[in-house]
Amino acid sequence: MPKQYRLIGPDGRESLSDRPGALGGHRRGVYGRLDCAAALDALRDDASYRRDRVFFADEATATAAGYRPCGRCMPEQFRAWLTLHAAAWHGTT
Repeated sequence: MPKQYRLIGPDGRESLSDRPGALGGHRRGVYGRLDCAAALDALRDDASYRRDRVFFADEATATAAGYRPCGRCMPEQFRAWLTLHAAAWHGTT
């Protein structure tokens, strides 16, 4: 039996896949590259971060599930996201 990977789908629910995720994230609503320095630091230093780690097949799935790009490893995507969500991000409406 091939290895199964737990990925978050566009509906935000976990499902099994035969292919590993292309992006990682955290249940707090952030996604980024698998080699993100911020995520690797958190994985090394924080056991709860590991427990709440999630994976996505692609960027479209991550954004459809309501996650935002990481500002550290995906700065261009984060700036684009922030432009669209600036009022909510800064607590204004």
